[in-house]
Amino acid sequence: MKIDKASISKIAHLARLEFDENSAEKMSKDMSQILDWVEQLNELDTEGIAPLTTMSSEVNVMREDKVGHQLEHEQGLKNAPKRDSDYFRVPKVLE
Repeated sequence: MKIDKASISKIAHLARLEFDENSAEKMSKDMSQILDWVEQLNELDTEGIAPLTTMSSEVNVMREDKVGHQLEHEQGLKNAPKRDSDYFRVPKVLE
């Protein structure tokens, strides 16, 4: 599949990329090669093959959830430098 300059320009705009004419030509060739490779993958029979979800064989080790001791609301606010009834007061960070 051939990627034309108009497609490269549109993709560059969407990805907020800027490059000169020579780079655009190289990008066009590279993207065409990638799409050709994907087309080759479409020719394979993948019936009954589970999709790959990760490149790592490691498995996350999860801990068991346990109910533990929680701070009471008043204890949590006890050492707050500033508070407003039931909440911490912090400096404004957004306009």
